[in-house]
Amino acid sequence: MRVFIAGVDGYLGWPLAQYLAARGHNLGGIDCQLRRRLVVEAGGESAIPVAPIQDRLTAFRECFGEELAYCNGDLLDYDILLSAIDSFQPDAVVHLAEIPSAPYSMKGPAEAAFTQQNNVIGSLNLLWAIKTAAPEAHLVKLGTMGEYGTPNLDIPEGFFEVEFRGRRDSLPFPRQAGSFYHWSKVYDSHNIMFACHIWGLRATDVMQGIVYGVSVSSDLRLCTRFDYDAEFGTIINRFCCQVVIGHPLTVYGSGRQQRSFLPLEDCLHCLTLALENPPGKGEYRVFNQFDRFTSMRELASMVQEAATRLGIHTEIRHLENPRQEKEDHYYNPDRQHLTALGYSPHINPQEQIAFMIEKLLPWKDHIVTRRSVLIPEIQWDGSRRLATQLDTRGIP
Repeated sequence: MRVFIAGVDGYLGWPLAQYLAARGHNLGGIDCQLRRRLVVEAGGESAIPVAPIQDRLTAFRECFGEELAYCNGDLLDYDILLSAIDSFQPDAVVHLAEIPSAPYSMKGPAEAAFTQQNNVIGSLNLLWAIKTAAPEAHLVKLGTMGEYGTPNLDIPEGFFEVEFRGRRDSLPFPRQAGSFYHWSKVYDSHNIMFACHIWGLRATDVMQGIVYGVSVSSDLRLCTRFDYDAEFGTIINRFCCQVVIGHPLTVYGSGRQQRSFLPLEDCLHCLTLALENPPGKGEYRVFNQFDRFTSMRELASMVQEAATRLGIHTEIRHLENPRQEKEDHYYNPDRQHLTALGYSPHINPQEQIAFMIEKLLPWKDHIVTRRSVLIPEIQWDGSRRLATQLDTRGIP
């Protein structure tokens, strides 16, 4: 299969390209290195140094014996995107090329507008490019479980049966997103569903939980990035970096908020299952993609226990919650579609977390120089920035 990855230089895109190449698929991709720039602007840096894209591509060729057909381009530039799709002629397109940060989208008017412009217009451009140059290609679009919010109902996979005034229908499950980033994903979902209906495209919209994990290779050029700042670092990855430098684990609010999670390895496996089992022409389907769900407080305790097993003492501290969200809520999402395709969670999260900590320990000095970015500064209500709430003096 010829698979084109939009966002191939990213946290998920780079290891996915390798995972698919190892299965014999031919790879192409596009990226403009926006994630690299935004993390630096936020004061962060990947815990594991990221090689320049040309070095990565060289390593890919050396490892897999073939080129990754790469285009240095932005999805907002339709002509470049269309040319790349037309030249590669993919059987499938994986769309990972979006700004993946709720905090960044709540930072201010410029960041909110740029998040939605980049994500929504970039996705629309991709839909038009597929329609024009590769109309039979299967689009696998990375969404987020955050599109659903925290309704006081079970969360189905995209659609649910509704009865109203004596009539029944299957309708998209209502979205209750919690940030301008998450709303951009909601708009993507509606646009993709419409494109499948009106143009006969085929698409899988993946509502993914929070991914955690580190890729391991003796060749650093093949490792993926690992962000830990409060804007672009996902919570488990951030906790593991806090453990490594002796920083308390920072839990927002009460920590009773429930969220879905997925190890990086399982994420790659699930995306591959979706790619290798495409929908029919004109079909828009939704997969909820996660391993398990748990509260932030329970998650911090899991990381603390994993650290203890490694002989590392770690404290848990609660911070004022910078987000506007329910801290006590019902949460019970479905996950049948991937299970039907053969997905079965098999990774023990505490073992995986301990593995992550061990792999990050050699980069302790690299991480500690930017420890200030571990504390959130962005308030969801836009009223002010949070002052540093944790005294980091004495932390090595």
